[in-house]
Amino acid sequence: QVQLVESGGGLVQPGRSLRLSCTASGSIVSTYTMGWYRQAPGKQREWVATITPSSSTNYADSVKGRFTISRDNAKNSVYMPMHSLNPEDTAVYYCNAPIVTPSGLIVNAWGQGTLVTVST
Repeated sequence: QVQLVESGGGLVQPGRSLRLSCTASGSIVSTYTMGWYRQAPGKQREWVATITPSSSTNYADSVKGRFTISRDNAKNSVYMPMHSLNPEDTAVYYCNAPIVTPSGLIVNAWGQGTLVTVST
């Protein structure tokens, strides 16, 4: 069994920063492209950023220049420092990764989510 566990969410004032982390655990051979998604209250889940195993990155326009995604393949982890946060960034943030298991099965894993609240 494999799972993703996020951390780093919390309450922060507008203009401040937070750093999200996500680590995969279990029987893992490798992970493919890892990504962050978010779901604001009353809205659908949206893509935020992704990073390939070779560290090629892509960002949603709404976070470009403020969020940075990175990964540590040896630790099966992905990170995302978030700067200049604004109330529109308030959401539950989810980590996602297709994980290759020793049996060859690829599990599309999601974390449980971590809440980021940007408010005065």
